[in-house]
Amino acid sequence: MYLTKEKKQEIYTKYGKSATNSGSAESQIALFTYRIQHLTELMKKNRKDQVSERALVRLVGKRRRMLDYLKANDIERYRAIIKELNLRK
Repeated sequence: MYLTKEKKQEIYTKYGKSATNSGSAESQIALFTYRIQHLTELMKKNRKDQVSERALVRLVGKRRRMLDYLKANDIERYRAIIKELNLRK
C-alpha cells in the first residue's frame, strides 16, 4: 500500500503542525497532493484505467475546493501552502 499510517502522520506533522491534526486545511491539501501525485504516476503507466482517472479528477476537484476555501478565509495560509507544495508556477 502506498499510503501507510506513518506516511499520513508524517504529512500531518509537517503541514498540520501535529501528528493528529488531520482536520486542518493545510494537512488535507497536502494529503490530496500526495495522492494526486501517486495517481498521476499510475495514469502514466495505465492510460486506459478509467477508475483511477475518475479518482484523480475527483481528488483534483476536492483540492481545488479546499484551496478556494482557504483563499477566501485566510489568504496568508493559502499563499504559504501554495509555496510549500509548489502548486503554482
